[in-house]
Amino acid sequence: MAEAATITTYVYDATDLVMGRLASVVAKQLLAARREGRDDRVIIINSERAIVSGKSESVFAEYQTRYELNHPRKGPFFPRMPDLILKRTVRGMLPYQKKSTGRAAFRALRVEIGCPSHLSGDELPDGHQLGESPSLVRGLPERFVRLGDISKSLGAPTHRWNGGES
Repeated sequence: MAEAATITTYVYDATDLVMGRLASVVAKQLLAARREGRDDRVIIINSERAIVSGKSESVFAEYQTRYELNHPRKGPFFPRMPDLILKRTVRGMLPYQKKSTGRAAFRALRVEIGCPSHLSGDELPDGHQLGESPSLVRGLPERFVRLGDISKSLGAPTHRWNGGES
C-alpha cells in the first residue's frame, strides 16, 4: 500500500519583515509546491507587525486611496484588517484568476493576527517547520510603517491586536 504524502506547513513570523518581500517569497513557495504536486501549506503569524517601507505620509495616502475605491456592493473590495491586507498582497503575486494552480496555492495560505496558541511555544507541532529565506532577513529600513498602523488609519478595529486598547 502506498504511504500517504505528508503535508508540510511552513510558519513565517512577519515581525519586522518587509511585507512585499515576505509576500513574494511565500507566493513562490506555494506555486512551486503546487506545480510539483505537493500539498504544502503556509501560515503567516503576527501580520500586524509586518512593515511597509517608505515615508509614512505617502504609505498612508496610498492605502487610503486604495481603500476609497471600495464600493459596498460593487467592489473592488480592499481590506482594512492587517491579515487580510497581507493575504491580498500575496494573492496579487499569484496567477489567481488565470490558473487553477494559483487558486489552489492561495487556498493553502493562512494569515493570522497575533500568534495562535498552538504555534506560540518554543517547539512547533508535528508537520510544521519555520519558513526561512535569506532574502527576508535584513535590517529595518530607515523609513517604514507597520501594517497595524496602516489598518488603524483605515478605521479597522484595533482591539484584535492591541489587547483591548483602541
